[in-house]
Amino acid sequence: MPGSDGFHHLDVILYAVLPYIAMFVFFLMTIYRYRTQSFSYSSLSSQFLENDKHFWSTVPFHYGILFVLLGHVVAFLVPRAILAWNGSPLRLMILEVTAMAAGLLTLVGLVSLIVRRLVVPRVRRVTTPADTLLYALLLFQVVTGLTVAYHHTWGSSWFATTLSPYLWSLVKLNPDISYVVPMPLFVKLHILGNWALILIFPFTRLVHVLVIPNAYLFRKTQVVRWNYPRREIRRPPGTERAS
Repeated sequence: MPGSDGFHHLDVILYAVLPYIAMFVFFLMTIYRYRTQSFSYSSLSSQFLENDKHFWSTVPFHYGILFVLLGHVVAFLVPRAILAWNGSPLRLMILEVTAMAAGLLTLVGLVSLIVRRLVVPRVRRVTTPADTLLYALLLFQVVTGLTVAYHHTWGSSWFATTLSPYLWSLVKLNPDISYVVPMPLFVKLHILGNWALILIFPFTRLVHVLVIPNAYLFRKTQVVRWNYPRREIRRPPGTERAS
């Protein structure tokens, strides 16, 4: 039933309450897990179990999803810059095509990762229920995102004018769901999938993105000095020099 503000109570729960629950669990549990199970802050890579399919799956997936996430973050932080960029039809078309290509690249990599876990016995054996849930949600997000991009074009512009204000209203602790409720079904499903991913984030391997060793990019070059006679160490057994 609609409330006094004209919105259904379910809309309020899904778009005004769920985001705060998801963010609360995200911050609380990621900190708790890091303090109590810091060793689990890892991607838990199964690369050593099988590397060929792993390489050709993770590379397109990571490159694709990083570009997609960057686009979402930029549209959220500087929506006016996105709208100014899209003022040129050519630039708008370039952005849309590039975003679609990145989404398809993400889908190819993700499907390859899922198939790998299904067909490689050693990898399937170490797959946990959390992994299964994570892959299912990621696939849901990628598919709904591509569906939105295909059926509701110029997404970068309407994201900047509609979804960005909604997200900023959450940041300001004054949620305005009037931006979201009239949106098409797949857009709303994509938004809900986002909150679901944030909610389960602390319990999955996704936490490894919080501890990427960025310091390696900026630290001074490491100097390695060899203090042993290389030729003697590398000499094959049985070929020692006679004394």
